[in-house]
Amino acid sequence: MESTVAFIGLGLIGGSIARRIKLASPDTVIMAYMRTRSKLEQAKADGVIDVILDGVGEELSQCDMIFLCTPVEYNEQYLASIRPYLKQGAIVTDVGSTKTAIHEAVRRLNMESYFIGGHPMAGSEKTGYENSTDYLLENAYYVITPTVVSTEENIERLRQIALIAGAIPLRLDYQQHDYAVAAISHLPHIIASSLVNLVHSEDGDDGVMKQIAAGGFKDITRIASSSPIMWEQICMTNTENISCLLENYIQMLQQIKQDLKSRDSQAIYQMFDESRLYRNSISSKGSGVIRKEYSFCVDVVDEPGAISTIAVILSAKGISIKNIGIKNNREEEPGVLKIIFYEETAMNQAWELLKKHNYILYAR
Repeated sequence: MESTVAFIGLGLIGGSIARRIKLASPDTVIMAYMRTRSKLEQAKADGVIDVILDGVGEELSQCDMIFLCTPVEYNEQYLASIRPYLKQGAIVTDVGSTKTAIHEAVRRLNMESYFIGGHPMAGSEKTGYENSTDYLLENAYYVITPTVVSTEENIERLRQIALIAGAIPLRLDYQQHDYAVAAISHLPHIIASSLVNLVHSEDGDDGVMKQIAAGGFKDITRIASSSPIMWEQICMTNTENISCLLENYIQMLQQIKQDLKSRDSQAIYQMFDESRLYRNSISSKGSGVIRKEYSFCVDVVDEPGAISTIAVILSAKGISIKNIGIKNNREEEPGVLKIIFYEETAMNQAWELLKKHNYILYAR
């Protein structure tokens, strides 16, 4: 285990990683710097950090690993400022959701031997150190993006941190990572938001579209309720990949439009059939057609009996569960465990019951 670790930024993700490191290795010295001094003082009072840093300085020369946990646009500035204080063998990593910009900055600063990118795919609608937990990353993917000169030894060191956090390490090339998240996360947010705006602009004065909106429309546009500040920042750090995929998507829509105009029923059927087959290969119990899903998410600690305890609580009251499982990518929804029910009534009963047992719940 690393003997001294520093955090530049100690919010939800950084705070959660620091908590888990301290829990697993109490002797590890943890330093931290952020602009809000009161939160650092609270972290020290909690026993999560040992040293409050006043800024980037000589203390960092003691560190074996430094986590950059600030917004993506600030990380490049911190890279340059910590560069003079890095000791031989130190690792610098980050927790940003896009990797290309920081990898390019690392290359410009000649820091490739020190840097290994990281992306813990977990989160919550609540932010800040005060909402961090020592189990936030449990069973979540932790993407690791080495540079071309990263050693296997150093990659393994970061991998061990991910395992200590209870996460699932996944090694990817940083460009592959950004293209993948552009497809499965960034573009869907743009599509969902633009679809909501389309309905808004096409709705009449009587608001009929808004009034009857339910089912499939609400399901596929749920993510349009996400933070506009955060998604503006993400889009600005992954513009090339998103633009490429958006262009491909527009071409696909143009083809669908042409198929509709020419009344090519076979092409339309094939579109729905291919999407159904692929979507069902992702979902554990896909149905093909988007249906109303009665579900919510629960925060649980990954320990023996955690899931069975919930199952026993619900079954004791005759509440049937349709499906239950750990969410490995939790950036879009908080809560470690997702429970799906057959009926809305059962979902509501389960919600009230688990609330009484002091579980932290998140509605979808």
